[in-house]
Amino acid sequence: MVDDLILGFDRALRTLSGVAASGRANPAAGMPEPKLTPEERRHAAGLMRVNHTGEVCAQALYQAQALSARGGETRRRLAQAAREEEEHLAWTQQRLAELHGRTSLANPLWYAGSFAIGLAAGMTGDGTNLGFVVETERQVEEHLTGHMDRLPPGDLKSRAIVAAMREDEVRHGRAARDAGAEELPWVARALMRVVARLMTVTAYRL
Repeated sequence: MVDDLILGFDRALRTLSGVAASGRANPAAGMPEPKLTPEERRHAAGLMRVNHTGEVCAQALYQAQALSARGGETRRRLAQAAREEEEHLAWTQQRLAELHGRTSLANPLWYAGSFAIGLAAGMTGDGTNLGFVVETERQVEEHLTGHMDRLPPGDLKSRAIVAAMREDEVRHGRAARDAGAEELPWVARALMRVVARLMTVTAYRL
């Protein structure tokens, strides 16, 4: 437990300080920078900032869920998903820099809140814990699909990143479902959508 806490603290510092690493190549690597109007660039940066904050939340959620998971296999699955989500964090951060954007000022608050939610989810049992993963990934998939529609048509670099992220989220949700995830009550699913909407609006502007 002590080792897990130390590793979790280290990952939190790396997440919030912007030191994220990716074992896979950025999906947009080698693609030319698109010619965007100032408004298109600001809009694309706002959307990618939302995606970056979403990945900050994912890091906190998965770390907390793995920490409080009861079964070793569930803990392993969550830890693996967290590592892949860190790649998304690195990709979105790199794209933000290319768009001359910044990360959200509210990221520390969202990290803390997501960590608390993840701990609570893990304490309810592995079935519910995995169910939380399924619903989270379902909503994230919908969110990323919406961003594909809202990104400037010419911003192929951002689109490539979002498309790769969406594929991973679908796979994470499917893996959690196959591992025995339980369906969450509709109240929990609705509350998750409200929180996600608040994060989206906040991160786009701040």
